[in-house]
Amino acid sequence: MRRRALGISLWLLAVAAVLVVYALEPRLVSDFHSRDLAHAGVFFIAIVGLNLLTGYTGQISLGHGALMAIGGYTSAALVVHEHWRDVWTIPLAGIAAGIVGFLIGLPALRLSGLYLALATFAFAVAMPSLLKKFSGLTGGGQGLRLLEEAPLQVTGLSGTVTVFGHTTTQNHFLYYLTWGIGLLGFLAAWLIVRGRLGRTFRAVRDSEVAAASAGVDLARTKTLAFALSGVYAGVAGSLLAIQDEIVNPLSFTFLLSILILVGTVVGGLGSLPGMVLGAFFVQYLPDLSTRVSSAQGVPDFVYGAAIILVMILLPTGAGGLLRRLARPLTTRLYLRP
Repeated sequence: MRRRALGISLWLLAVAAVLVVYALEPRLVSDFHSRDLAHAGVFFIAIVGLNLLTGYTGQISLGHGALMAIGGYTSAALVVHEHWRDVWTIPLAGIAAGIVGFLIGLPALRLSGLYLALATFAFAVAMPSLLKKFSGLTGGGQGLRLLEEAPLQVTGLSGTVTVFGHTTTQNHFLYYLTWGIGLLGFLAAWLIVRGRLGRTFRAVRDSEVAAASAGVDLARTKTLAFALSGVYAGVAGSLLAIQDEIVNPLSFTFLLSILILVGTVVGGLGSLPGMVLGAFFVQYLPDLSTRVSSAQGVPDFVYGAAIILVMILLPTGAGGLLRRLARPLTTRLYLRP
C-alpha cells in the first residue's frame, strides 16, 4: 500500500513539474524563441497522434502531412470564407481530419506493412496537387492568407492577447495555446493506451491473427486508430495555420510526413514521454545542421547523419532511454517493503 502511494506521489510530482515548466517557460526565453517552442508543440501533437497509430497499433502511415493539410486548410477556409475566429476553428479542423483519417484507414483493412505505407505516401504526394485544383476554396497555388484576407479574425493582430484579464504577447499566447492543447492531447493518449482500447491496439500490433482469435474487431480497431491519429494531425495542422497566418501547398508537402515519422521514431515507438524529445529533434536539428555549415548539401548531410547516429545509439528511441534511466527507481519501489 505504501509502495502504491509512493508511486502515485511520484507521478503527481512529475505532473506538477511539467505544469511548472509549461507555465514558466515563456518567462525564461525570448518572445522569438516562444514562437519556435510553439512550432515544436505542433510537431509534438502530430507525433503523439502518429505514435498512437504506428507505435501502438502497428499501422505504418506516411500520409500525416496530408492530414495536417486537411486541418490547416479547414481552419484557413473557415477564417477567410466564413469569418470564424481562428482559435474556434481548431476542434472542427480536428474532426475534419479525423473523418479523412478514417477514410484513409479503410485500405488498412486489406493492406499492411510496406503496401499500406506506400498507399498513405501516395496520399501525401497527391495532396499539394489536390489543393491547387480546388482553387476556389483553397486559393490554389497562392494559398490562403489569414492576416490579409480576414485580419479581424486573427488573434493577437495588435501584437498582444488578453486572456482572463492577463495580457501577453502573441508569440507567448501561441506557445500557451499550442502546448496547452498538446498536454491535453498527451493526457488523452495516455488514458487511451492505459485502458482497454490501448490493450486492443497493442494486441493488433503484436499479432492480428491472435487478436482476431481473441475476438478483436480488426476493421473497427484499425479505422478507429486512423481516425484518432487524424484528429491529432488535424489539430496540429490548424495550429500551424494559425501560427504562420498562411496556408499553401508548399506548407504540406510529403516532406512534412517524413519529418513527423522521424520525430516519432526518434521519440520511441510505443512511448509517449519520448515524443517531446522527438518534437524538439525535428524542430531544432535542421537549424543546428545549418549552423554547422551553410554550404549546399552540408545541412542535409548533417541532418541525415544525426538521424542515423541516433538510430544506432538509441534503437528504441528517446522513450527507451527514459525507461532505462527510470528502471532503477521503479525497481526500488517494487522491491521496497
